[in-house]
Amino acid sequence: MRALDTAATGMQAQQLNVEVIANNIANMNTTGFKRQRAEFQDLLYQTVERMGVTSSDAGTIVPTGVQVGAGVKAGSVYRITEQGGMSQSGNPYDMAIQGEGYFIVQLPDGRDAYTRAGNFSLSADGQIVTEDGYVVAPGIAVPQEAVSGSSNRVGVVQAILADGSPPADVGALEMARFVNPAGLDAIGDNMFLETPASGTANRGQPGQVGFGTLQQGFLETSNVNAVSEISNLITAQRAYEMNSKVITTTDEMLRSTTNLR
Repeated sequence: MRALDTAATGMQAQQLNVEVIANNIANMNTTGFKRQRAEFQDLLYQTVERMGVTSSDAGTIVPTGVQVGAGVKAGSVYRITEQGGMSQSGNPYDMAIQGEGYFIVQLPDGRDAYTRAGNFSLSADGQIVTEDGYVVAPGIAVPQEAVSGSSNRVGVVQAILADGSPPADVGALEMARFVNPAGLDAIGDNMFLETPASGTANRGQPGQVGFGTLQQGFLETSNVNAVSEISNLITAQRAYEMNSKVITTTDEMLRSTTNLR
């Protein structure tokens, strides 16, 4: 009976669904996290009787035919890149992106990574770095004699000096945006890599056409909605239970068949 294999594919699909939901819930408090959604596709069909064929010498046509599906498979796990909320952090080097774009991070191996997490700080050399110590492009350094730094909504970083002189511009942050941000490769640590699916990074300055602006002293929270995720989790659990019930019912039917005298 095909129902055993069909229901098994349904259980595997809901297992993946639960794993995606669990990851969303686990990252509810992760800065800049973007929730994901599992998407599924039906499998190939076995055609027992093809629709549209003639069914008699009079030329009558079979209207629907008979097709039996083989179950379900995972189509993709789609990343939803909608804007998260804003949370005030109190750190003058924290920055949140309001709108489109990613911060550019220079990895130790020379590659560029991209992130929405703007929880930055200063290195021993005064450079603006991530919490892992990776330099934020284009590599802005705040002078050692500065008492603090600030940035405006278009990414210009200024050093505030102790002598009371006007703040001095020390550089401007760069951002990148992609045609298909859902196609970025997540590598952990709140960072992504460019892929052929995402398209080439289009670099620019905050506030330019197509790019978001920055809010100093704020962080973008995750876009996970706890109520929606719990609702999706319950739905996935019920679907898993129903597929397991199909397997139990099919097993009972097979047992009845083997017990025929």
